Amino acid sequence: MMKTAVFPGSFDPIHNGHLEIVQRMLPLFDKIIIAIGINPDKKYLFSLEQRLNWLEQVFKNESKINITSYHGLTAEFCKQQQAQYMIRGLRNSSDFEFEKAIAQMNKNLVA
Repeated sequence: MMKTAVFPGSFDPIHNGHLEIVQRMLPLFDKIIIAIGINPDKKYLFSLEQRLNWLEQVFKNESKINITSYHGLTAEFCKQQQAQYMIRGLRNSSDFEFEKAIAQMNKNLVA
């Protein structure tokens, strides 16, 4: 079975932390879907088209990576993509606690 992961985010803009996470994850997965979540209530610095273009340019030579955007719940998007994993970045212990709570909620949503 193909190991597929989704790396969701706003990528507004993409930065070195995002790049490092993707580089570290490449050996672990057969396919990584970098997905820009669209939240109509959020104010973005850059347009969706610009963010998609940046991601496509940065990863244009990496065949394992697909770039896309999505509406709705991230857990539902992962399910639609048949992704078994979600990639998240952690900067500190507060991020860990937040992501842990979100992971538990996502698990309940797709169960």
